[in-house]
Amino acid sequence: MANEDQIWQRNEVESPCIKLCSIHPEARICVGCFRSMDEIGAWSRMGAEERRAIMAELPTRAPMLRKRRGGRAARTGD
Repeated sequence: MANEDQIWQRNEVESPCIKLCSIHPEARICVGCFRSMDEIGAWSRMGAEERRAIMAELPTRAPMLRKRRGGRAARTGD
């Protein structure tokens, strides 16, 4: 009998996508996964090592998307 688990094995490209796809207009990176448009476009053609190197860097990009607070909070530093 063939191993039935082989049916469910998939060879998918590892991805940080969380299906919250929207490009920040100033930072020009996705607000969901923090990849650039170029990285998203080339992702399926990249090797596993290149993808992992980018994924390791993604958390450092999160601060680029923090909104500047306006109003009283910005004036008083609250």
